[in-house]
Amino acid sequence: MKVFIKTFGCRSNIFDSEIMKNRLNKLASTEEEADVIIVNSCTVTNFADRDIRQYINKWQNKNIIFTGCGAYTQGKKLYNEGKVKAVLGHKFKEKIDKFLDFEGINLGDFDFKNKETIKEIHKSKAFIKIQEGCDFECAYCIIPKVRGHSRSIEEKTIIDEIKYLSERGVKEFVLTGINMGSYGKDTGTTLAKLVKKLSEIRGVKRIRLGSLEPSQVDEELIELTQNGVLEKHLHIALQHTSDEMLRIMKRRNRVKTTLPLFEKLSEMGIALGTDFIVGHPGESEKIWKEALENFKKYPLTHIHIFRYSPREGTLSATMKQDVRGDIAKKRAKILDTIVKKNNYNFRLKKMPLLIHIEDEKNGFLYGYDEYYNKMKLPKIFNKGEWVKIENYDVKDELNVGR
Repeated sequence: MKVFIKTFGCRSNIFDSEIMKNRLNKLASTEEEADVIIVNSCTVTNFADRDIRQYINKWQNKNIIFTGCGAYTQGKKLYNEGKVKAVLGHKFKEKIDKFLDFEGINLGDFDFKNKETIKEIHKSKAFIKIQEGCDFECAYCIIPKVRGHSRSIEEKTIIDEIKYLSERGVKEFVLTGINMGSYGKDTGTTLAKLVKKLSEIRGVKRIRLGSLEPSQVDEELIELTQNGVLEKHLHIALQHTSDEMLRIMKRRNRVKTTLPLFEKLSEMGIALGTDFIVGHPGESEKIWKEALENFKKYPLTHIHIFRYSPREGTLSATMKQDVRGDIAKKRAKILDTIVKKNNYNFRLKKMPLLIHIEDEKNGFLYGYDEYYNKMKLPKIFNKGEWVKIENYDVKDELNVGR
């Protein structure tokens, strides 16, 4: 029985799909040659639900097993409509090989921790999930309802996994989780202590972190950005820069504490990214102007901007949707322009950069430096190689090595 796994959504889903692949004997390279399609779904927005439903409709001639976050929000409906033959909760991903013939719905519970690790990978970079679930209750977010409470994967499991992969040539590790900064809260340790131990593993050349909450960035973690292994780039989720808007969103961060943090990190030479939601209910012109003035003070070099869309089952979806789409789009453009200029100025500082070459396209090589900025290189190196580049030109979107 050949199985194809289709992955939607976040890095945690990418990791989960790799775990499922490790459990299966016969993997199909395309949907056409598969007997079973496993859909590892995302449900963070209504648009994500729509895209997944369109995908499932396209492959109705196949047996479909539906898992991931969408299993909790639209699994029952898809099963009752006869669109999928099985709906499985996150708990069963680690033993997916036992459920290929299963028909029905089994969501299980959230009282589990991942124990399986990646055994085989064909890249020089690996995503490693260290944590599952979230204890925050942001008004716009469905994730706590579909991932459960925050729980940390055992430290030994993570260390053993990275040792195993590093011995097989993997040198860069991207740590990920649903609320990754809460790692260790339930096991008496911290993210910084884990990163320190991982940095000392032989063969590990770079560790990159996924998104963090401002309150989760402690002094020990900041110090580790100077150790040459932890990337000098932190992605710290703000979501907004108006305190009034943050209260509406039920966020815990406030400008008076996050701005000094970002300024301190910037002075240490750390590149800074964030998430920002525009167009959330209640984002009046007054609030937007306050947010924009505050935003300009943050030394941001990278940003993920999301135009708000209601997610059924969240508090925000019950609020009056009072920001027009065209206004949200304009606001997003303003923020994007500011950060692109910041990023360009950051790169103009010109310093020797360590590039991990990850891709090859149209006769050129592409990789990322320790500040998570992209570089284009001539094809005199090899994919997967690590190179120190001193001579390069700074262009609008990336750096170009000579």
